[in-house]
Formats: sequence, C-alpha cells, structure tokens
Amino acid sequence: MNLAASFHTITASPVRVKVVDVGANPIDGDPPYATLLRGGHADIVGFEPNLEALAKLNSQKGPTETYLPYAVGDGGRHTLNFCQAPGMTSLLKPNPEVINLFHGFPAWGTVVGTEEIDTRRLDDIPETEGMDLLKIDVQGAELMVFQNATQRLAEAVVIQTEVEFLQMYVDQPLFGDVDCFLRSQGFVFHRFFPTVSRTIQPMLVGDNIYAGMSQIFWADAIFVRDFTRPALMSERQLLAMAAIVHDCYQSFDLVLHLLLEYDRRTGNRMGPNYLARLQQGP
Repeated sequence: MNLAASFHTITASPVRVKVVDVGANPIDGDPPYATLLRGGHADIVGFEPNLEALAKLNSQKGPTETYLPYAVGDGGRHTLNFCQAPGMTSLLKPNPEVINLFHGFPAWGTVVGTEEIDTRRLDDIPETEGMDLLKIDVQGAELMVFQNATQRLAEAVVIQTEVEFLQMYVDQPLFGDVDCFLRSQGFVFHRFFPTVSRTIQPMLVGDNIYAGMSQIFWADAIFVRDFTRPALMSERQLLAMAAIVHDCYQSFDLVLHLLLEYDRRTGNRMGPNYLARLQQGP
C-alpha cells in the first residue's frame, strides 16, 4: 500500500485545516501534524507559557504559525507548580502516593518553585475560532481546558490529548473522566497514540528506569467526531477529519469511510480513487 503519500497528494483536495496546540513546547520532536504543516495545508495556533520554549517556537515558525504565551485553563488564577523535570510542571500538584511507586518520578516530580498565573479559556481566545484539530498536553489539566472550550469543540473534528490511568497529580481527572466528557460533546475514542508503561518499584528492568513492564501509566488518546453519525458533520468537516487522520494517524479505513460519505452527498468519487491510490504502492 502507498502509505507514505499525504492526503492532499492522493486526493488533490483543497481542504485546509486549523490546528490548536495547547502546550506546544517541542520537547518531543515533530508534532503529529508536521506533514500537514510542511505541505502548506495547515494553520497553527499554539500556546506555550514557558517563555524559553515560546522563544524557540517563534524563532523557527513559518508564515502559517502563531504562538501565544497564554496558559490555557478555566479563565481563573491558579498556582503553577514548577517541577524538577520541566515536563511535569503543572497547575496540579504531583501526587506522591502514585509517583513514589515508579523509578525516577520522586525526583522528577519534586516541586522546585511556584508562580501565580492567570489562565485563558479557549472559548475566549479569538485566534482559536474555526479549530479542526486540538492537540493538548497540560499535565493533568486537560479536562479543565475541555470544559471551558465547548464552543471550540463544537467546531473540531479531532482531538489528541494526553490522558492518565493513575493519578500522577493530586485529584487529577483520569482517562474515563475525559472520555465521558468528550462523548458528551459528540466525540468517540478512536485509538491510543501510543500508550506508555512504567515498571513498579522495586523491580527494575536491567538498569533502565524508563523501561515499562505491566502498568500502563499514561497515553496520548485520539478522539474523533462521531463517525457513526456522519450526517451531523458538514462536507468540509468530513474532508478535514479525513486529512488529519490520514496524515497524523494513518487511519486509512476511517478516511475511506469519511470519503464515501462525502461522495454520497456530492456525487464525487474521492473514496474509490483514494483506495485505488493506496493500493498502487509507492
């Protein structure tokens, strides 16, 4: 199968997607929407309150990228807990009952400073209007962001969010809480991308404190607008979701399903043509 070609290369679709990235710090390498961005098919609005990371993003950005220094939340004032590992810095406090069970986390989760900060609701930020894809990693405060973004979620078709299965932070909402809320907003869980496990102390895999074993700790979860009810999506939303899940997550079967619905409405043949191009090989 021709798995390397982008959605726009295969379909010649003109659809352009808008990505909102909450917690855009590029510490994990290229974002999943990099192919869309490089192809000139995406506009990015990113949020990063870490000024050093924000400066890096702005120094490397292209003409379709905008990065803002806001901390996204519920619009209230909160205490930001700076941890020894910057990736664990959060509006929530690390939970010693959980993190002390796993190698490395007692040190990484040590709070080394705090700061009072104001947060902004996604619904109140005009730059986020028209959002198609929401990517979010705010270390435990994801549900707070979703609950204050219902207008933006009504427009979106795909969400990528970090979720936890154990409370890394005190009183942190877990995967089930996020799943229930997003279902109430018209989304269904699609897949994990990927899951991350860690070894429970005192066992250790060799000398690798990062190695996983039995306990799934967290994951990035992909939610999509309910594809079992395609009549609730516009023709543009069908194409936007298809472009995102093809380029970002290689969910080719979902793409075909969406394109066949688009064809049913418009009389086009994007679905059969898409499948034929996939089957051609590179």
